[in-house]
Amino acid sequence: MTRPRKELVCLDDTPYYHVICRCVRRAFLCGVDRYSGHSYEHRRGWIQARLDMLCRLFGIELCAYAIMSNHYHLVVRLNPKAIAALDDAAVIDRWGQVFSLPLTVQRWRQGVPISIAERQVVNGLVRLWRERLMSLSWFMRCLNEGIARTANAEDDCTGRFWEGRFKSQALLDEKALLTCMAYVDLNPIRAGIANTPETSDYTAIQRRIGGRQTPILVPFHSRQGDRESLPFYFPDYLELVDWTGRAILANRPGAIPEFLPRILRRLAIPQDAWRQALDGYADHFHTVIGPLDKLKARCARLRQHWLCGLGGAKLLYSVPPRLI
Repeated sequence: MTRPRKELVCLDDTPYYHVICRCVRRAFLCGVDRYSGHSYEHRRGWIQARLDMLCRLFGIELCAYAIMSNHYHLVVRLNPKAIAALDDAAVIDRWGQVFSLPLTVQRWRQGVPISIAERQVVNGLVRLWRERLMSLSWFMRCLNEGIARTANAEDDCTGRFWEGRFKSQALLDEKALLTCMAYVDLNPIRAGIANTPETSDYTAIQRRIGGRQTPILVPFHSRQGDRESLPFYFPDYLELVDWTGRAILANRPGAIPEFLPRILRRLAIPQDAWRQALDGYADHFHTVIGPLDKLKARCARLRQHWLCGLGGAKLLYSVPPRLI
């Protein structure tokens, strides 16, 4: 049974989510069409630029992303506190960068005297916009609608650009977060369109390696113990991505090293289970990823008897992690 998005995206469970969105009929509408040879590669730049803009406006931060030829992946962290801390003028300013503002709100911003009733209308709109700036659904709507309209205008056509609503997966703990981030960052390598993370265009990992860290990318853990950072050290994560990438590329020169990356040892993830999880990631889980106990708690909250992913959770997340 399909569940409403508000039940699937719950901050009480986790602030981290994996998001997937595909072009209609999975056509090559963002890359090079293999049949006609026509290039739509520039549209991947549109998506990346719009992500940059929206992440600065919404309470949504990026942990990882990969923009492919016919779909894209995001790993996001919801940060509603950042929006809750804004004053009314800041909320209006952010909303106005995406949508047209009603005349009453424009007059209030300009300092024009308005009636008590009009002020109540403004207050109500600000509350509504504040909630939407915290919403993953509204973030995705603003991202996808903008790209669809621009692409349709370029093609001089109408109709769907995306095949439907986005798919989301809740990442319930740091193991699930690590698995998903590595899966997303290695997507171009798995697809055979890049040989290394640093040559994987339109990905967060390429940006991080190139030193182009931006405010929209959640920073990795630092020795200062930043609480708002990801729970991994970047050198450890980079070592893991490189090691896994070589395991994926069987025809790459050189043998896969025998050592196990430190981050896998700390999280107590078996080497074979890690490779198997990355190879069949989409088949192991559905709307939620994490250890067995948290999947069962999620079942109880949703009043379900079963969730897709229980077998994958037993395989990959059955051993408790070590502390950093």
